[in-house]
Amino acid sequence: MKKALLVLVLGACLAQITFAADSERGFKKMFNGKTLAGWDGSPELWSVKDGAITGQTTKEHPARENTFLIWTNAQPGDFEMRCSYKLVANNPVGFANSGVQYRSRLVKPSYWVISGYQADMEAGKTYSGIMYEEKARGILAQRCQKVLIHPDGKKEVVGSLGKSEDIQAAIKQEEWNEYVIIAKGNHLQHFINGHQTIDLIDEDAAKAAMSGLIALQLHAGQPMTVQFKNLRIKELK
Repeated sequence: MKKALLVLVLGACLAQITFAADSERGFKKMFNGKTLAGWDGSPELWSVKDGAITGQTTKEHPARENTFLIWTNAQPGDFEMRCSYKLVANNPVGFANSGVQYRSRLVKPSYWVISGYQADMEAGKTYSGIMYEEKARGILAQRCQKVLIHPDGKKEVVGSLGKSEDIQAAIKQEEWNEYVIIAKGNHLQHFINGHQTIDLIDEDAAKAAMSGLIALQLHAGQPMTVQFKNLRIKELK
């Protein structure tokens, strides 16, 4: 009986390991865990600490405006990107905001300023998981919204992904969270800790981006720290 139980437990463990390996098949690392090789941004604000990409502002070294750490290895179109992130508000008002830019473009090289789609994240309780288009159309999808942007640019909420407060409850404050971005054609999706946060179809051909830069945001304002690790990406066909 004990032997049979042991066999079942070992089988279950092997199945879990196999599933985990299969779920990561095809992904390539975007960060070596030691240096910022393959990334470009302000050396005053970005570094590697404790094996994580770290963006930090202080009173002595603030961000003059939103600035970004840019991945220099590719400008992907259709892809799935996964990463872990942690935000800490080093200020009395609790402000910390960041995001992952994708299908974006460099608009101010002198300060690593990016414009384009952003998978948002914050220390507050409203914006983590939303779709924000930096220096362009602003908020394209609030949390839990399914949105269709028509060819004329009109936004229409066409469905719901649940309750925003349920997603917020699953986000760990000042701890590591898992972010997933899937971009295929004009269909864009965000997930945090396994919960889908937005679903967007962008049919505005004049403004929708089909490929571009990936970058990590460090927001201007109060002193804060954002960290990223386990960044990996897979091309979708």
